[in-house]
Amino acid sequence: MAKKFRVFISFAIEDANLRSFLVGQGRNKKTPFSFVDMSVKESWDSEWKTKCRTKIRGCDGVIGIITNNTSKATGQLWELSCAYEEGLPVLLIYGNDDRPSNLPEPVKGKRILLWTWDTIAAFMDKL
Repeated sequence: MAKKFRVFISFAIEDANLRSFLVGQGRNKKTPFSFVDMSVKESWDSEWKTKCRTKIRGCDGVIGIITNNTSKATGQLWELSCAYEEGLPVLLIYGNDDRPSNLPEPVKGKRILLWTWDTIAAFMDKL
């Protein structure tokens, strides 16, 4: 049986449907990884960030779903900054064909790949 990897999914709340599609891929019995996410259910405060950082630290990698909503998604941007600070491998994938042209830190200047099974599988193979 293949090893199950814990992957934190970072997404803008407006893109929750894309997160659901990705989780659906992860539920396939042949998929060698599992997903962990911490959707916004509480206001942004230091306690949430502490819990979220703990979840991120407990993962093997992070997948960030990048869309036009990302630039306004302060929670997602914080999660990605946290993942980079913690030294985790991060895969940034476009959530759809409508790609943002102006990205804020921490994704500005980073390589963002197409969302394909091959892209995700190659990332998992490196974990």
